[in-house]
This record gives sequence, structure tokens and C-alpha cells, in this order.
Amino acid sequence: MVGLIATDGCLCPDGRHIDITSKDFRFLQAIKDTIGLGNKISIKYNGRKQEYSHIQISNKNFYEFLLSVGLTQNKSLTLSEVDVPNQFFIDFLRGVIDGDGCIRHWIHPSNKCEQWSLRIYSGSEKFISWLNNTIKQLLKVFGRVHKNASNIWVLKYGKMAARGIARQCYYEGCLGLDRKIQLAGDCISSYKGWNRSQTILN
Repeated sequence: MVGLIATDGCLCPDGRHIDITSKDFRFLQAIKDTIGLGNKISIKYNGRKQEYSHIQISNKNFYEFLLSVGLTQNKSLTLSEVDVPNQFFIDFLRGVIDGDGCIRHWIHPSNKCEQWSLRIYSGSEKFISWLNNTIKQLLKVFGRVHKNASNIWVLKYGKMAARGIARQCYYEGCLGLDRKIQLAGDCISSYKGWNRSQTILN
């Protein structure tokens, strides 16, 4: 859940409330049920009048914990390293992917082979660099970092690396966004004929 708050969440200025926003109402309901929240899931609209669901958690101790591990109020550009114990990193990473990640599938137009990629987006170069290095260290998977035309930092993984991350993060029974869980499962099962890649260590 910390990974999701680091991407799709917001630490409110009052020092107590944490807001989590998602297009998927059922995802927020699953979070609410899992941690036993009695809060109501509400609807809000962005500047383009697109509808989103959001829920607020009111807990000063949890708010201060999030600050202590590295989250910030204006996190988009200021987020850096997050103090995540190694044993919980895959759950943190799944939250990041659910929030600001993209698992994509397509057929190559020339060779007609199945292609997959996993991308994570962030406005903070420090955060994306830390994430890249930590994934290398703990998951033994290698990605590439670049800045896109919108000045957003992108951490990109090809099909073998995407499968390696999906297999470790989206395990059976995990709490996650349904469509990302489905895409991760499809990626994991769609490896026939793939060659070993240098982006993954044994």
C-alpha cells in the first residue's frame, strides 16, 4: 500500500489525512476491506471532468510513518529513496506499478512475435533511479531509464524482464489492481519461444 500511496496517493497538508485516488472503484473497495477501513469511497473529478474514486485515511501515526520512510507532501518531483524492508519490496513495487506503471502487450508488425513491456513513470529522477537500482539488486532484473517528451522519467523493461518482475510481484492472492493482475498473469504465461535475455540474472 505504501507503493500505491507513493504514486496514486497524497499526503494532505493537515498532517493527518492520506488520500488515495483510482479510476477503479473495486480496487479501493478491496483496499478498504483488507485494512478494515470504515471510510466512504467518494467520487471526484479532475480538470477534464474525468471521474475518479478516492478514499481518505485519517491516521496521524500512519501519516508520520509515511514521512519517516521517505514520502513527502508534494511528492511528484521531490520523492527520492523510500525506506522499504527487503522482504516487503515486491509489495511496494506492485503498488508503484498499479499506480504509475503500465504493462503493455502487442504483436510485432514485422516478425509477428508477441511483445511485452513494463514501464514505470515518475516526475522524480531520484526516485526512478533508486527504484531501478533496487530492482537490479533485489529482483535481479535490469531496465533502462530515459526522459520522455513530456519531461517524465521512464523506467522501461522488455518482455523477459517484464515477465520476471510480474512473476515476483503479482503472486497468487496478492492485493492489486485487477487489470494489472490480469496483464501480469498473461505476461507470465506467454513466454513460449522466448530466448534468455541479458536483462535477467539467473
